[in-house]
Amino acid sequence: MGIKPIQLEIAKENLLNKIVPKTNNEEITLDKSKERISSDTITSNINLPSTANSAVDGYGFLSESLQKNSNIGFEVIGISKAGHPLNKVIKTNQAVEIYTGAKMPEGIDTIAMHENCIRKDNIVKITSHHFKNQNMRPIGENLKKGELVIKKGKIINSADIGQLAASGNNLLSVYKKLKISLISTGDELIDSSVKKLKDGEIYDANRPMLLSLFDNNYLEIEDQGIVKDKRQDLANKYQQCLCDSDVVISSGGASDGIEDHTQNALKDIGANCLVWQLAMKPGKPMAVGMINNKLIFCLPGNPVAAFVCSKLLIKPLINKLAGGADLDLFEVMLPAGFEHKKRIGRAEYLRAKIVNKEYKSEIILHGRKGAGVISSLTGADGLVEIPIDSENVLKGDYLKFYPFNDISL
Repeated sequence: MGIKPIQLEIAKENLLNKIVPKTNNEEITLDKSKERISSDTITSNINLPSTANSAVDGYGFLSESLQKNSNIGFEVIGISKAGHPLNKVIKTNQAVEIYTGAKMPEGIDTIAMHENCIRKDNIVKITSHHFKNQNMRPIGENLKKGELVIKKGKIINSADIGQLAASGNNLLSVYKKLKISLISTGDELIDSSVKKLKDGEIYDANRPMLLSLFDNNYLEIEDQGIVKDKRQDLANKYQQCLCDSDVVISSGGASDGIEDHTQNALKDIGANCLVWQLAMKPGKPMAVGMINNKLIFCLPGNPVAAFVCSKLLIKPLINKLAGGADLDLFEVMLPAGFEHKKRIGRAEYLRAKIVNKEYKSEIILHGRKGAGVISSLTGADGLVEIPIDSENVLKGDYLKFYPFNDISL
């Protein structure tokens, strides 16, 4: 096509601007909501906690009484436990034995931890200074009624589920799962279930890797197998997949070689080719087509290139199409523990590890180079970006580092 390779960030921004999110939603229960995308902004139905309660095990009393007389002996008139409140008004110079999470009876404003108390029979003395509201949780300390719990477009995680449950939200409105078809292309590719390879054949690594990489609960993945290197076969497969799916992802056949039919297949199905070649390594031969707000991603055949492009470009784009709002990749700036040379005009994404030395962290390169060397991904902590306008990296230079999900908590 003679199109100049485009910078990754420019390509991503242009594509994000063209994507119209899917808006079909459904109602699900909280226990089914992990990794689904909320289609509503959800607020708390209650104050959390709904009553003032104790943050410790100890004794509750009126702080003013202790301030007036530090040697006072409080009369213990009852016990308050979580789920078993003491329905009495605590008077001046009286105290209540209270446990963590228990409702604070009327008349007290402070709690002393049991280790700071000396009790004899029904009299307790406080052995240390205490101030008003110490060791108590006020009404709405966690959440106030009507306060935001999660915003529209949030991918719901385990912490969100805990907060949603605590705030009285059990039925949630979420976007319907985005349907994705995934195929590999190439005459040489054989499924890994085959025991013996013939001369010139290789096992298909990309399809199993990508099926795993896109295994998110807000996506519904369909394995469409391997397509041979024939223009018509590829166009037919694209057309078939688009009938049922919102996104088609293929790997292989995305360069300018004689047997690479991606460009023509996109043209044959009437798709608009929005991206053809990225100014990055690995991942230059990457194409993106669109037809009727459906996306066709044509990944390079080299596994590392396919992995990198999926992480840095495809995931944010399908996140938006699926209704997601958090589209920025998580990155940290870390100093390089290596030196590197490259040519200006393309960004490089190298596999790397984080090492900690004397309370400092730095990035070191990991594995052998090459867009087909999958072993450079295994054992890596993430990708380090060498900027498009950089020619030399020196030790100590700060670089963007994108950690892989599976090394985080």
